[in-house]
Amino acid sequence: MTLKKPLNIFVISDSIGETARRAVRAALVQFSYHDEINVQQFPFITHVDALLPILEDAKKEQAIVVTTLISNGLNQFCVDFTRHNQIQHFDYLNGLVQTIEDRTNLKPANHAGALHTMDQDYFDRIEAIEFAVKYDDGKNPAGLLKADLVILGVSRTSKTPLSIFLANKAHKVTNLPIVPEVNLPKVLYEVPRDRIVGLYASPEYIRRIRSERIRMMGLKSDSSYNNLDRIRYELNYFNDLVAQLRAPVINIENKSVEETAQYIEETILNKKQD
Repeated sequence: MTLKKPLNIFVISDSIGETARRAVRAALVQFSYHDEINVQQFPFITHVDALLPILEDAKKEQAIVVTTLISNGLNQFCVDFTRHNQIQHFDYLNGLVQTIEDRTNLKPANHAGALHTMDQDYFDRIEAIEFAVKYDDGKNPAGLLKADLVILGVSRTSKTPLSIFLANKAHKVTNLPIVPEVNLPKVLYEVPRDRIVGLYASPEYIRRIRSERIRMMGLKSDSSYNNLDRIRYELNYFNDLVAQLRAPVINIENKSVEETAQYIEETILNKKQD
């Protein structure tokens, strides 16, 4: 079974956005095939200039918008825009803040990210998130030797969502897409094998995810991108590579990002720190 119509959920926050993301994930696990629902996270949105393009995309994709925006101005802009454009919007923060203010006559501080104590752990998470964004999708091979973890996988194996999720736990993660025709950076072979993990799924599973991606982008369905023989070729190349690197491989099929991240933390990241 697949969804008749793709569902996108935009999580927008003027801080990390962990509160809203967890709430969305908690809701999604109540539904079968929740992995087919695309959740996009937009942290550190502090100006209308940054917020407006996201809302325009939400309008175009008929996305559900979930926000934790403490700024009254930003939040009201989002409320007005979503209401005017008939976009479903859920505000996880300001309703409760307003209720407490009304009942107590106390004034909120209106500090974005006030939930997070400004301790070293907080700054480590911010640094890790910036690292994940900077070195995402093999954009800069220099990150391979700096990372706590290097994630390898063919397209649509959840490399980026996993990197961002682990970054929210203060792990510096980079990921590298494995494409047979693209030369691998030589520095990859210098990375200690206990810092590398491969992500795998069956050809049929990847084909289904890629086909849905193609449909969402409005492209032709007979693309080589979702051709089963092509996917098998990519996976064979991937298997040869991880065997050469002697890197562990995780089958991500029908697993949530949270489940994969927990396994990586328990078996790789935390083990390294022992």
